Amino acid sequence: MASITIPGSLPAEELFVARPLTAEHSFTAEIEGPACDRAGNIFAVSFARKPTIGKISPDGKGEVFIEFTSGSLANGIRFDRAGIMFVADYTNHNVLHIDPKTKAVTVFAHSDEMNQPNDVAITADGTVFASDPNWEKKTGQMWRVNREGRLTRIATDMGTTNGIEVSPDGTKLYVNETVQRKVWRFKLHPDGYISDKSLLIEFPDFGLDGMRCDIDGNLYITRFGKGTVVKVSPQGEVMKEIDVLGAKPTNVCFGGPDGRTCYVTESERGRLVQFRVDRPGREWQLHQRH
Repeated sequence: MASITIPGSLPAEELFVARPLTAEHSFTAEIEGPACDRAGNIFAVSFARKPTIGKISPDGKGEVFIEFTSGSLANGIRFDRAGIMFVADYTNHNVLHIDPKTKAVTVFAHSDEMNQPNDVAITADGTVFASDPNWEKKTGQMWRVNREGRLTRIATDMGTTNGIEVSPDGTKLYVNETVQRKVWRFKLHPDGYISDKSLLIEFPDFGLDGMRCDIDGNLYITRFGKGTVVKVSPQGEVMKEIDVLGAKPTNVCFGGPDGRTCYVTESERGRLVQFRVDRPGREWQLHQRH
């Protein structure tokens, strides 16, 4: 059937096609994060210089939001439903709590037994999960931080744990391993414990980095070295792969007024790129319900 264009109507939206949002090298090679607040701003690590978090407007204008002076270096960023920012601080072995209104930075959780907290995920009730790889040994572990900041190690003897995410219904926790190229699925219990580890998908090449779920439970996973974001179904099937205009995507988040814009941190060219998708992100939907 031929397509019909109604006079005065807008053209069909182009989905899954990446475009630059910020200029090349507006971020350093350590660009990571990212996360969107309720107003649609994108926050990502190492804007302009290394020990920072940048704030980028939806039209691509950026500024330094926070510069760390205590030796902290941020990595993964998430917002809870109240708008508080939680950040993996990999040099000081912390999960940080940042109030966006005052920009006050406090240590929410700390352990000297952490290797290098890399990325964080957050549930609807505010429980935080952190991946914690040991890059030298190619091993990793995972931590849970409850709403009071109490830290519990919930998994050991894993590969290089990196991207981490909660399913939309809150019953599954996903984590991937960069070097081993595997994505694992755990049953997530209401008390925050995990069980029933199973392999969701394994890739034959390149690396895995940050990942996020849409509201249908599909995972958007950055393929570091390949220059793509891959969309994987809850059954572990590859649904789509999106070229992100640079070989080294490090993480992804959902935002925009309808939750259907994906923002990707890309290290090779030190910038944010964006592409439109068909379904909103899990965290974006949670924020609308606050």
